[in-house]
Amino acid sequence: MGNWHDFDFILFGCTLILVVTGVAMVYSATIGVEGLETLARQQAIYAVLGMMVMLLFALIDYRFLEHFAWLIYAIALAMLAAVLIKGEMIYGAQRWLKLGPVQFQPSEPAKLLITIALAAYLAGHKEEINRFRHVMFSLIMVGIPCLLIYMQPDLGTAITLVVIWLVMMWAAGIRFHHLAFLGFSAIAALPFIWMSLKDYMRHRILIFLNPHLDPGTTYNLEQALISIGSGGFLGKGFAKGSQSQLHFLRVRHTDFIFSVIGEELGFLGAILVLLLLFLVIWRMLRAAYLARDPLGSLLAVGLGSLTFFQVLVNVGMNMGIMPVTGIPLPFISSGGSALITLLAGEGLVQSVLIRRKKIEFK
Repeated sequence: MGNWHDFDFILFGCTLILVVTGVAMVYSATIGVEGLETLARQQAIYAVLGMMVMLLFALIDYRFLEHFAWLIYAIALAMLAAVLIKGEMIYGAQRWLKLGPVQFQPSEPAKLLITIALAAYLAGHKEEINRFRHVMFSLIMVGIPCLLIYMQPDLGTAITLVVIWLVMMWAAGIRFHHLAFLGFSAIAALPFIWMSLKDYMRHRILIFLNPHLDPGTTYNLEQALISIGSGGFLGKGFAKGSQSQLHFLRVRHTDFIFSVIGEELGFLGAILVLLLLFLVIWRMLRAAYLARDPLGSLLAVGLGSLTFFQVLVNVGMNMGIMPVTGIPLPFISSGGSALITLLAGEGLVQSVLIRRKKIEFK
């Protein structure tokens, strides 16, 4: 069962505040919007379910998952393949599966499942990770789901998996010359990668590099910057933001919810949210340091890097220093698949913490 005295209540408390803040901001962002009236209630339900899943995963001995790593990996691939075959097409992307009344985005739980499988593989070959064949095998492990996700198309999530792989390989002890070789190979492949991108993906990157290329497409980014800038130090007040409440800011309940926070809660509110997010990331990395074995350490590192990268990209996108992607703000943005996945991952981190001490028999 583990030692529940080592349960990280700071990590849990910060997460709980973020989740409650997320429900409140989704409510504010969708007030009076036809078709979105129930989103805040749904987010609250997802939050409760996610907290239950988190506690369930904390109960599970994370070392038990190592025995089923390949089954877990196969489930992730099966879900991603099913999306390409029978996925629901929404907003021009085929990213959702419908199981009866439930609709979810398989790429979200796939990030967690692939992190578990990769951690198990790297932990099982820790003494051999300096061999290039293990580096390449781990890259192929991540490359296959990346390709399936990219075909949806979803470039942001595919890049997220690559970042998780990089951080976990660094934590596992990859040799610098192996990393350098792969880095130079990736640079050499950039022209081919560029040509393989969808037209809208290339357009987004070009607009990010030169906003004057097509001023009409930067409308929402301009509204996001106006929202953040107009909030001042203390904000305009909850549900009182002009850009959000007058619907100038689009997709404000998902991609651009940080702009709503900046406008309504101000600089102070935005900084407090970021502080809570980085406290969560720090506590996850602390769990990696305290873990009793490589598997636990790699799991915590992978899940911490997932959270950090999503915060970096989402906030950067809202502030105009990152290209626009569909990566949500962890624990805040509307979306049950992402929220429950992140909370399940945090449950695994808690499992690592409460089992970090060996049981001593007297």
